[in-house]
Amino acid sequence: MSDIVLRHLAFLYGEDQSSRLLDRVQAILADHRPRLSPRDGGLSQRDSLLILYGDQVQEPNAKPLQTLKKFCDNYLTDIVSGIHVLPFYPWTSDDGFSVVDYRQIDPALGDWDDVSSLKNFRLMFDAVINHISSQSEWFQKFLQDDPCYKDYFITVEGEHDLSQVVRPRALPLLTPFQTPSGEKKVWTTFSADQIDLNFKNPEVLLEVLDILLLYVERGADFIRLDAIAYLWKEIGTTCIHLPQTHAVVQFLRAALNEVAPYVHLITETNVPHVDNISYFGNGTNEAQLVYNFALPPLTLHAFHTGNAQVLSNWAKTLTLPSNQTTFFNFLASHDGIGLNPARGILSDEEIDSLVNKTLAHGGLISYKHNVDGTQSPYEMNINYFDALSNPNGNEFIALQVDRFLAAQAIMLSLVGVPGIYFHSLFGSRGWNEGVRQTGRNRTINREKCQFDELQSQLADENSLRSKVFTRYSQLLKVRSTTPAFHPHGTQTVLKLHPSVFAIERISPDGLSRALCFHNVSQNTVSFSADGNTITLEPYQVLWLKIN
Repeated sequence: MSDIVLRHLAFLYGEDQSSRLLDRVQAILADHRPRLSPRDGGLSQRDSLLILYGDQVQEPNAKPLQTLKKFCDNYLTDIVSGIHVLPFYPWTSDDGFSVVDYRQIDPALGDWDDVSSLKNFRLMFDAVINHISSQSEWFQKFLQDDPCYKDYFITVEGEHDLSQVVRPRALPLLTPFQTPSGEKKVWTTFSADQIDLNFKNPEVLLEVLDILLLYVERGADFIRLDAIAYLWKEIGTTCIHLPQTHAVVQFLRAALNEVAPYVHLITETNVPHVDNISYFGNGTNEAQLVYNFALPPLTLHAFHTGNAQVLSNWAKTLTLPSNQTTFFNFLASHDGIGLNPARGILSDEEIDSLVNKTLAHGGLISYKHNVDGTQSPYEMNINYFDALSNPNGNEFIALQVDRFLAAQAIMLSLVGVPGIYFHSLFGSRGWNEGVRQTGRNRTINREKCQFDELQSQLADENSLRSKVFTRYSQLLKVRSTTPAFHPHGTQTVLKLHPSVFAIERISPDGLSRALCFHNVSQNTVSFSADGNTITLEPYQVLWLKIN
């Protein structure tokens, strides 16, 4: 490990500093090692993670994390293996992604004991390490000209051409702040309240390593590296996917391997597919999982057109660099449906069609700055159920549920670990009132639920939530008992009919095989497979265990 870490430190900070910094790294690892308990880090077909907020389910006079535990124990046991609790640290904006203190739990949610009480499930923690809140102690000390924090953030003096910098949002890149030594223009990729950290300062990297090890101590089995693609900045470049960024991920992986090899790093990079999978590295040295960001828009395109050919052609390209890596598959999240990952796969006209359909279904569109100064659609802000079925339409609910579950089944059938957003598992519709309250597009898919109301809805077999949850749970239970769906197994995409997404899954040992057929159209279709004629009703899913 020491040679690998030393090499990364030398690349990032120079040979003259690398040996000293290695000593610091080893001291941090030695400090945490006695408090780290070995545990099984293997993945299997039983693994799936539910993505939710710490206060996703609420009840009067109770800490939300305590209510969350009760809810998870009652409804999620034997349904999902893990939960991704979105940032539960003190925060000031962006629903938790502007962190004030990485080492504390937001007291409005609970405390570290409440997090530990969720140990019946594998846990994913967020490492929001590209930026920190403007109200954090680190940045407040920077504003006071504290020499210890002088280089924790990125300042730009004079006039520089920053036009090449890739921007995820249509907001100013630099934000002016007053300090005793004068005005400072500070790098703020995402918002004026989210101050980018300066990883050119090795103290920042060492601080982050210490924080990630704390998360492991507190039970993290998965660590999600939020917005990691933007981590390292070099004026005169795009400031995205730089070699130094990959080196930081490789450094963190090597350090964690030394004391907690059972922990999985997951990179969150809402970018074109080729760039996204670059965070696998060589298959052994970077992330064990990457978010499969192209899947949500391509699946949506298949159902809008009733044609699975583009989705199938793309899925055929999904290869993994080693049996230590796999995809983190998802269709919905706390954010919207990213469009950038589909560029180069879908035509501009097909992307425009997705945007127009989203608007027609009551959704919203977020835009980003381009290098040429123009703006383009970046994200479709809409609940995935509504993206598939117009909430103002006159279709029967049964048909809408069939369509929605067919899309989810495609995601579950692909090689990887499924990530299921709370509102998908429980059949939510878009929350337009929330957007009116906050003025933020993403709020449309971030509604919080009252525990008693949710219980009542799930108990009513005629409710939408009950219909979706019951059938989704059945899919997950079948998947968890079928070794063919192992995240390190193999898959072969079959071309049988234009309207059918068909895939063969085989377990790593070759002993379990499954054929999965999904009709993405509103028509009844027939085709031949394995010597048999198969007929699928509109939006029907058929999973066959061969052995």
